[in-house]
Formats: sequence, structure tokens, C-alpha cells
Amino acid sequence: MDYNELSRLAEEARKNSYCVYSNFAVGAALLTKDGKVYTGCNIENASYPAGICAERTAFCKAVSEGEREFKAIAIAGGPAGEAPDDAYPCGVCRQFMNEFVEGDSFEVLVVHKDLSCSVHTLGELLPHSFGPKSLKK
Repeated sequence: MDYNELSRLAEEARKNSYCVYSNFAVGAALLTKDGKVYTGCNIENASYPAGICAERTAFCKAVSEGEREFKAIAIAGGPAGEAPDDAYPCGVCRQFMNEFVEGDSFEVLVVHKDLSCSVHTLGELLPHSFGPKSLKK
């Protein structure tokens, strides 16, 4: 799948965001190594810590369907009703993704206002990470 299409799917997923408290809508499109795409949006809650980010929603959907190999994720976020504006994944999402991917090869696409994107590896966004390999002796 082409990354422009993945970015478009993230922006489309953003339309389902439930962001009644922050008004910051985020959508994500997660690409598996075999070409499937799982989308997610942020879902807020009056008890703020109970909410979930778009990236984790997409990963939870994929993992709950048995997926374990991932290639990339596109993230589109910004004020609801406006064009996306360079929304990087939060620290919790970076750590969550690190559980399931190799940081140096997994790509994180940050969607810009014109729906183009910049591409980073998770390793660039989460250097010196703690993950599954840290627990193996």
C-alpha cells in the first residue's frame, strides 16, 4: 500500500473521533506486513485516563484479530473540523507500539495539512527504549 493512501485512511478514521473534552481529533491507519489496514480513532472519557489514543485503538483492533507483524502507521490529528497538523504519537503510544514492532524498521507517518506525510522510524521517536528484548536474558 502506498503511504499517501495510508495517510488518507488515517484522516478518514479521524472523522470517527470521540473528542468531546479536548476537541483534538486523531485518526490512525496501521499497516500490517501482509498489507491489511486497521484504523482507529481517539476515544475520550470523562474519567480522562480511561480514554484511548487512535494509535492504540488501531493496534488493539489488529492484535485482537491475531495480527503480530506490522510495517507502518499513519497518524492524522488536530483540532476537530480542521486539517490535520503534525500530530506525533504520545509517549504512551510510542511505548505501546514498541511492544509489537522493531523500532528501527517500523515507520511512523505524521500527516501534514496537505495530507502529505513525513516518515520516521519508531526508533527515532523512542530512542533507548525499554521493551520485550529488555526482559530477555
